[in-house]
Formats: sequence, C-alpha cells, structure tokens
Amino acid sequence: MTSDARAAALADALAGLDAADAVEDEDRRATLRVLETFARPFDEDAQPEHVTASAFVLSSLGVVLHRHRLLGIWVQPGGHVEPGEPPCVAAVREVREETGLASSHLEPPLLAHVNVHDGPRSHRHFDCRWLLVAQRTELQLSEGESTDVSWFLPDAALERCEPALRGGLEKAFSLARGLGLAEVASWHA
Repeated sequence: MTSDARAAALADALAGLDAADAVEDEDRRATLRVLETFARPFDEDAQPEHVTASAFVLSSLGVVLHRHRLLGIWVQPGGHVEPGEPPCVAAVREVREETGLASSHLEPPLLAHVNVHDGPRSHRHFDCRWLLVAQRTELQLSEGESTDVSWFLPDAALERCEPALRGGLEKAFSLARGLGLAEVASWHA
C-alpha cells in the first residue's frame, strides 16, 4: 500500500463499510485495490483512475443535488481530492464550493457508500461518498460551478437523480433514518 496516511485511513473506512449489494461490494474492493496499488491514488494527474470524494448532504429539506456542469446529470456534490487533503475533508470542501453550504460530518465521520464510475475527460472515479449534515439550508451558487442546485425530499431526489445514483441515495436515506438523525424527522416519505 502507498505510504500515504490518507489512503490508510480511507482503507480502514472502506474495510468497515457495509456494502448494500454485490455491486457496491465489488466497487469497495476495487477502491481498496487502487489505494494499495497506486503511489498517488488521489492524484488525477498521476493516472486516469483515482479516488474522489463526494457527499450526501442532509437537512430537514431532504438531500441536496446539483446538475453536473459537464455531464448534465443530477448528482450529489463532490470532486477531486486536493494534495494532502483527506477525502472526508475534500467532501466538505466540495459541498461548499458547489452549493455554498456549510456542512459537517457525523461523529465519527460516516463513509456511507462507494461507487466506481467513468468521469469526464476519460477518467475513472472511485468515489467515496460521506454522509454530511447541512449547518444551514440556504444555497449559494459559485461562479464556474453548477447553476442548478436544489434540495429534494427522498422521493423527488430518487426521481430526479442520475439512475446510477439511486442505490447510493437509498442507502444514505436508510442510514440517516437508522441513526435517528433529527434532520430526517420532518421528511415525508
């Protein structure tokens, strides 16, 4: 395995991840292989396959999704991990950049889902998806980011999102309910 402490910490989180199905379990194992194989597993310039970070951000309004500015699909906020940045920190930063939201991790941080998919520019993303809670619900768009960002209650999110995201969202909603998060108490499911 790489000597990167971030990779070791993420490998521990992946080892503890309860995969929802066989597909997520294979994606979890593939992500572990990337962490073990590549010297710079988070570096998009080192190789076209790299680990990314994203978040399912929850509030009393539901989950925030945005229309990806390059792909045109509705997904959770997320993106590339900066040099030296832990993936869980990258998820919070990406949420702020793409939605203007201040968000925070549960304690301890919860890796909710992992998914391997093709990204733009012939990249392959090994996306680690964290469960975050919004500290406020007002969205603030940033220049150069998506102009379509919105809160969705679970049913609407599942209808609007990229079809490949549905399993991850369903898992995030189930985890939130199972944890008894106050943010989900007002959801109408």
